[in-house]
Amino acid sequence: MNVSRIATVFSVIGGLFIIYVGVSYLFLPETTASGFGLPAWPQGDAAGFLNVKGVRDIGTGVIILALLAAKQRYALGITTLAMALIPFGDMLTILRWDGSTATALSVHGLTAVFVALTGALLIWERRIAPVPVAA
Repeated sequence: MNVSRIATVFSVIGGLFIIYVGVSYLFLPETTASGFGLPAWPQGDAAGFLNVKGVRDIGTGVIILALLAAKQRYALGITTLAMALIPFGDMLTILRWDGSTATALSVHGLTAVFVALTGALLIWERRIAPVPVAA
């Protein structure tokens, strides 16, 4: 399997997975939130912030799939590298607020690495692509 195909598979998996997470936050916010890693979640009217997270996650996934569908692979690579800051920030937030260290590192830390690797592969494939020869 070549770099381009791996980057495509990783992008599709990442885009679809984060859309799934977002939909889960919209329809099952309390259930989904318990696996995030923080020790407590907003209650009552403040629980609306869980829907905000869901919308953010769906938007992130749609951006990934839209750039892939538009064949904007280099732009997707740059965007994906920037998006790696989201799970990294989630990891730091969980650690800062005395949440589950295991979840912070295993779920959010590894996600940040996966997202950054995907972005790096998308950018790298441009470097290794054959240069067309003029006839």
